[in-house]
Amino acid sequence: MCPKYEAAADILGKKWTGRIIRVLLGGPKRFKEIKEQIPEMSDKMLTDRMKELEAQTIIKRQVYPEMPVRIEYELTEMGKELEPVIESIQKWGEEWM
Repeated sequence: MCPKYEAAADILGKKWTGRIIRVLLGGPKRFKEIKEQIPEMSDKMLTDRMKELEAQTIIKRQVYPEMPVRIEYELTEMGKELEPVIESIQKWGEEWM
């Protein structure tokens, strides 16, 4: 098996990752906004996944020096390239699930 395929499948195959990416395809979101769209996910799990995706440079964290501080998450160019993959999974799910 190709190591690059395995690495990609490992990232996208983690629970919640696809849903987080799908939410962020709609544009930058704050933690609370992501959580509202995936309410069954714990705060800790969301935090962990966001850190993993940031480490993989799939998302970026933007801190705005306001009072109170505002933090938004958005997809990087690499993350945006996942849109056709996510759409294909959606289409497959609609047809077969």
